[in-house]
Amino acid sequence: MSPDLGPVHMPDLRAGRGSEDLLLAGRVSLAQPASGYRAAIDPVMLAAAVTASAGDSILDLGCGAGAAALCLLARVPGIRVTGLDLQIDLVRLAGQNAARNGVANRFIPIAGDVAKLPPRLAPASFDHVMCNPPYLKAGAARPSGNLARDTANREGAAGLAVWIGAALTMVRSKGNISVIHRADRLDDLLAALRGRAGDIAVFPLWPGQGKPAKRVIVQARKGVASPLRLAPGLVLHEPSGAYTSAADAILRDAAPLCI
Repeated sequence: MSPDLGPVHMPDLRAGRGSEDLLLAGRVSLAQPASGYRAAIDPVMLAAAVTASAGDSILDLGCGAGAAALCLLARVPGIRVTGLDLQIDLVRLAGQNAARNGVANRFIPIAGDVAKLPPRLAPASFDHVMCNPPYLKAGAARPSGNLARDTANREGAAGLAVWIGAALTMVRSKGNISVIHRADRLDDLLAALRGRAGDIAVFPLWPGQGKPAKRVIVQARKGVASPLRLAPGLVLHEPSGAYTSAADAILRDAAPLCI
């Protein structure tokens, strides 16, 4: 097992303005900016959690350069993914990545704001919605000085409740939403779902055995009343720092994450 399955950096693209990274042991080729937000394992884990099957339509809110969408498309044949992102440069790059991976007919990224969803997206028209919202509350930390990174990592006018509201608006009745977020924002996430979704599952991602979770994946179904459950979660690393066999199967072999 490799001790690190984050992005594998290839030679710079476009005169140093970006790089090509390989996800899922090379199943996905992802061009992304040299600076700003760069995908690592969070979007891979998010995609692994989505219970899509052939014929389903998926909306990826905050799709960025397309990491989660491309990983999901690599794992599940016969699906269609629409991506939405505020940063037009990333939307263009996501379109290029769709073509690079041969899925331009199944992954359509568009520019738009979760706080004001584009009219071309019909409410309640998706079987699944997945999202990786900005982790930091507005004003929680100093801006980094990199606008692209701050936009991806820090909430702006659209807080977490707005992201969850957008997901619930776009998913069909009894459809699924999947969200990855910081564990210390779990109370905010559950509050945004309260009264609007059920069958909620909280799935911690433990960095190591006996260590507090830093990330959680939360799944819910719109308009159902089943009670919340706390899933066992996934331990990511062995004491040596290598990924556990269960994490390795997801990150390298494109195995689903069963919640």
